Amino acid sequence: MGLSSRTSPKVAVLMGGPSAEREVSLSSGRECAAALREAGYEVVELDAGLDLAARLVELAPDVAFNALHGRWGEDGCVQGLLEWLRIPYTHSGVLASALAMNKQRSKEVYRAAGLPVVDSVIACRDEVEARHVLPPPYVVKPNNEGSSVGVYIVTEAANGPPQLAREMPEHVMVETYVPGREFTVTVMGDRALTVTDIITEGWYDYHAKYAVGGSRHEVPANVPAEIFDACLDYALRAHQVLGCRGLSRTDLRWDATRGLAGLFLLETNTQPGMTPTSLSPEQAAHCGTSFPELCSWMVEDASCDR
Repeated sequence: MGLSSRTSPKVAVLMGGPSAEREVSLSSGRECAAALREAGYEVVELDAGLDLAARLVELAPDVAFNALHGRWGEDGCVQGLLEWLRIPYTHSGVLASALAMNKQRSKEVYRAAGLPVVDSVIACRDEVEARHVLPPPYVVKPNNEGSSVGVYIVTEAANGPPQLAREMPEHVMVETYVPGREFTVTVMGDRALTVTDIITEGWYDYHAKYAVGGSRHEVPANVPAEIFDACLDYALRAHQVLGCRGLSRTDLRWDATRGLAGLFLLETNTQPGMTPTSLSPEQAAHCGTSFPELCSWMVEDASCDR
C-alpha cells in the first residue's frame, strides 16, 4: 500500500476484545504497539469493545493493525467491519479468516487441495460425553477457538469418554490423535520461513503455550530434510488455498514411525501470537527480521479487499 511515502502513518492496534483469548491479545497488542512506535509510527492502542466502529470512525487511522485473537477478531467479523469502513488492515481478509477459524471447514479445503489431514467429526457435547464417537486415541477441541482452549486427549487407556467443561461449546471437533512431534511453520507473504519443533511434556495446550517454561522451541527443527521441506510446502500451500494474506502460522503433527506418511496438517492460524517470543516472531528473527521490522512489514502490507 506504500505507507512508507507518508509521514508517521497513524496505526490503530486492535487488541483485547471479548473472546476467550482476550489476555493473550492484550499482550500481543501491547508488544506490537511498542514495536511500531520504535519503528516511527504514530500508534493508538484500541481495546475492541462494542463501540469499536465508532472509535475507528473517530480516530480515522491510516491502518488497523489486527492484534486480536479468537472469535470476532480472527473469524472474519472485524475484517468485515474494516472492509465496510474502508480502513486498510493487516493479516487475512474476511473469507480466509472465517475458513481458517472453522477447523472442520478448513480441513475440507486442505483435503480438496491434496494436503494430508486426519479424520475428524463434529459432534454435540452430549454425544461426546456419552460414548466414544471415534476410536481412541482421539482429541476433543472447540471447532472455532484458538490457543488450544479446551483441548482433551482421550487415550486408549481411558475409562470412558471425556466429561467436558461447561465452557466448551455445544458442538465440538473430535479428531484422530497423531502421536509424535508438533511442528509449526510461519508464512510471511509468499514465503514459508522455517520449521519450529515445539517440545513439551504433554500436549501443546494453553498452559504450554503461555506459561513460563511451558514449552521449548527448537528453531530450526532437527528433522530429516524430507520432513522439513514437506512442512514448509504444506504450510505455504495451506496459506494459499485458504486465501490468507500477510502473516499466518500452520501447525502440524509428525509420527516419525511412519515417515512422510505420518506428517499431518492440523490447522492454520491467521492471527498468530505477536509477542517477541511468540512462535512467528521467533521464526522471523531466526530468518533475520527483527520484531519492529516484522510489525512494520505488516503495516506496509495492509490493505482492504484482502
